[in-house]
Amino acid sequence: MGLKWEFPGGKIEPNETPEEALARELDEELAIRATIGPSITTIRHTYRNGGAIEIEFFLVRDFQGEPINRIFQQMLWSPFSRLPDYDFLSADLTLIRDLADGKLL
Repeated sequence: MGLKWEFPGGKIEPNETPEEALARELDEELAIRATIGPSITTIRHTYRNGGAIEIEFFLVRDFQGEPINRIFQQMLWSPFSRLPDYDFLSADLTLIRDLADGKLL
């Protein structure tokens, strides 16, 4: 689903917790060492083609290092209120609305 906005992260590897997976992915994708906070929501989404995913989102308030874009076409910081302006993956849209409406943080 190229050219859609998405949050960094990825699949959990065997013997890895969701928090460990996110820390690894943030290092691989952005070259940062993040302190993974609490889970803020879990979303289950079924795409039109029948594929289904479950995504757990975590709060990250602190990290070490300067973010470096290692894999994305583009990256940016955005206030929550502006997130609906971007073309996110369908699975992220509930989170986007909740963040923009101030329901999660």
